[in-house]
Amino acid sequence: MRGFRPVTGDLFGGVPAAPGMAAAGSPPSGTRHGTAGDGPALHAPLAERLRPARLSEVIGQRHLVGPGMPLSSALASGRMHSMILWGPPGVGKTTLARLIAASVDADFIALSAVLSGVKDIREAVERAQSAARAGRRTLLFVDEVHRFNKSQQDAFLPHVESGLITFIGATTENPSFEMNSALLSRAQVYVLKPLSHDELVQVVERALAALEPHPPIGHDARELLIGHADGDARRLINLVDQVVAVARASAVAAIDQAFAQKTLAQSVRRFDKGGDQFYDQISALHKSVRGSSPDAALYWLVRMLDGGADPRYLARRIVRMAVEDIGLADPRAWRIALDAAETWERLGSPEGDLALANAVVYLACAAKSNAAYRAFNEVRALVAQDETRPVPMHLRNAPTKLMKSLGHGEGYRYAHDEADGHAAGERYLPDGLDDRRFYHPVARGLEAGIAEKLARLRERDAAARGGAVHPPDAAGDGSASD
Repeated sequence: MRGFRPVTGDLFGGVPAAPGMAAAGSPPSGTRHGTAGDGPALHAPLAERLRPARLSEVIGQRHLVGPGMPLSSALASGRMHSMILWGPPGVGKTTLARLIAASVDADFIALSAVLSGVKDIREAVERAQSAARAGRRTLLFVDEVHRFNKSQQDAFLPHVESGLITFIGATTENPSFEMNSALLSRAQVYVLKPLSHDELVQVVERALAALEPHPPIGHDARELLIGHADGDARRLINLVDQVVAVARASAVAAIDQAFAQKTLAQSVRRFDKGGDQFYDQISALHKSVRGSSPDAALYWLVRMLDGGADPRYLARRIVRMAVEDIGLADPRAWRIALDAAETWERLGSPEGDLALANAVVYLACAAKSNAAYRAFNEVRALVAQDETRPVPMHLRNAPTKLMKSLGHGEGYRYAHDEADGHAAGERYLPDGLDDRRFYHPVARGLEAGIAEKLARLRERDAAARGGAVHPPDAAGDGSASD
């Protein structure tokens, strides 16, 4: 049977068996399920051998497992509920699932959404039904649950609803986007955070204690390993294990930063080109440009380049920033953004990356306006819900005698023949929208001059029509709701 397998760790190593933690039924040869207390084999990776045996041994996630916090309180009561554990790799999702199963004395069944299908889900349900007949509860843990499709996720619903299984799903992706709303409504979502620097220091100490004896490892080398781990405890333990193993084989007297650097392959930052990390970082870059912070804009640009983001995608987004957030306050920003994209196409990385850096610095420092962006969105919303208003007769095209005889183009005033190139009092919007204003230029950059000119033209229009000038409304400050 596929899918029933020993769970590999999210944080450390094996959990001792809880009293009475016997599995209901025997799995077929070559598969495992059963209790949360299955301990790691002696040849298991160090991260697996160091998995906490008690909740008090868990490093990090104090907002969930600290005294009086949600998970610790639930465990203390002995009543467990279905949940989704959402967080990056190596922060303890699998560890918490196994500890929960041990604490509530439940049979523990683990599925991998990468390897399992509906057939495996049915077999897990059958085992849970057998356990229920024997008076035992079942905790079903699904790793990478976001990889299950809708029908596979739907298969859990009746059994979660009936209480046959307590469902725990682990995911690195945003459950709001990747999971069925019906399943989400039956499970509490808990967000697990990357481990802090101080918590990673504790992980290093725990790993080194398990590897004794070993050559002494200096502070700078430890800091290097922590930096390479990027908040992932499992990765950090594996890195410590790797460096110590090489140091023993090389018979070095001590592990310094230079030795650790030579031992480790180049670190790749946590970066999923299709996941939350990607969209969070591009959002941070865009908002840093919008907020006129060149330092932050450079930081997020380099973070994305370092993580493997496609520079062509970044170039397109930089052009978008110029159009959306700088707009007509500084039209040069558009050209600089386009030139940066073209320069990257000619040079490639790493030389072309500097062109993108120059562009984000300029955009961050440029005068900002989203007036045209807001105006465009307002008009688009109006057109989508408004009636189909006819084009005023004087604005219609009249290429034939028939159209002219019908009045098309009659009364149109050619602006170039008017004083200052402006046909004062002329109307260009459809009937019923005569006084609508969509574009409200801001008093920054080039748009300040545009605002002054439009104000003068409106005064002339009002005088020609014999009416009063409407003052600009509050939207003229160009503020955005987002």
